[in-house]
Amino acid sequence: MSGKRALEFAGVFLVGLALDWGAWPADALAQQPYPNRPIKLVVPYSAGGPGDIVGRTLTEKLSISLKQPFVIENRPGANGNIGTDAVAKATPDGYTLGLVVNTTLTANPSLYKKLPFDPEKDTRPISIVTTTGMMLAAHASVPVNSVAEFVAYAKSAAARKEPVAYANAGEGSPGHLAMEYFRLHAGFEAYPVPYRSVAPMIVDLLSGQVKVAFVPTTSMDHVHAGRLKGLGISRLSRSPLAPDLPTIAESGYPGFSAQSYNVVLAPAGISETIAALLERELQAALKLPDVIERFRLLDISTDGAIGRDVEARLAADRAAWAKIVAGAHMHLD
Repeated sequence: MSGKRALEFAGVFLVGLALDWGAWPADALAQQPYPNRPIKLVVPYSAGGPGDIVGRTLTEKLSISLKQPFVIENRPGANGNIGTDAVAKATPDGYTLGLVVNTTLTANPSLYKKLPFDPEKDTRPISIVTTTGMMLAAHASVPVNSVAEFVAYAKSAAARKEPVAYANAGEGSPGHLAMEYFRLHAGFEAYPVPYRSVAPMIVDLLSGQVKVAFVPTTSMDHVHAGRLKGLGISRLSRSPLAPDLPTIAESGYPGFSAQSYNVVLAPAGISETIAALLERELQAALKLPDVIERFRLLDISTDGAIGRDVEARLAADRAAWAKIVAGAHMHLD
């Protein structure tokens, strides 16, 4: 064989070999154990919010333990329905997950006549990762200093045909739902003033444009500075950010609890092997001291419930919110 022919043959052989090798990794990749490529976590809320912080904190740890990068995709809108629908309709291969607030799965089925997804049939909850409460807060000018005084104030205002206006971070938001639940529980009238998100709501609350709201407990700095009055905590345990501030349940309304919890979920149909792996890795991440401490500073508690415990909690909350939504005549479509 001439030198030229030998070079041509070698060139053809190397090109063919390169093509074979180019196809080989994709085939091999498909057979490697999960995960073997980046994982997307859909967060149905704006960047920088509590849910986003929880998602970024956990995926930072999961990317190390699972040895694959995580990509956060913020898809806010419609009380979490838009992002959750994207997860529900994704391929159930473990590469698209969601992190949603419980009310998207429990209250929204009653708030909306028709959802684009069925929370029970179209999603597979992996774990309840964190829980947090809210604080009933009033502008410094409001002449109340406790939950009991606020209820009396609200009832007096309603008797004068001037029901209290309360702010919330959007119709169907946790703060909106909490206040409707509380006013039904305590027996006073009030009407909502919805905002697009927490940030502008806090701005107007601080300026006195609105007088009262359920706010994140991270707003405690405004209480310490005298700009807001903290009246009560919405969950059953006190906040570590304000251990002297009683819960609403302690303030004359036993059993009252309106807490938010974040749920990691996958599309229905995900294999139980992958689901079990994700459950284990999430539980391990939630036990890391630096994760616990970071969340503690935000008044966020780690949870870690999995399997039937998650399903039972969601089912119980779905039934409870159905009664509250009906009692408050709340409808968002």
